[in-house]
Amino acid sequence: MKQLAVVKGTLDLLVLKALSWTPMHGFELRSWFDDRAEGALAVEDSAIYQSLYRMEVRGLVRAEWGVTKEGRRARYYSVTPAGRTHLRTETAQWTRYADVVGALLKLDPERR
Repeated sequence: MKQLAVVKGTLDLLVLKALSWTPMHGFELRSWFDDRAEGALAVEDSAIYQSLYRMEVRGLVRAEWGVTKEGRRARYYSVTPAGRTHLRTETAQWTRYADVVGALLKLDPERR
């Protein structure tokens, strides 16, 4: 089955959601998406790192150097309090948007 493209504007939200579970480095984020979405989302590594950088600049995530299970240095990202607030707000808006679009798509032209 063909992978679904991530809808523009949702990657930051998805990254924040993943990081709300636990701090992660970029490869762990990619694995989190692959596992949870069962490979259905086409998420590019470079897009994940761009999202992390964008949100770090905005103060939504912070980064610290750490060591992976394999003994490699990596930047671990975690959600800041501002990021948690942003996640709650954007999740509510995105869910409402998806509900409205879903309802419109289910309208039957035969049943005006």
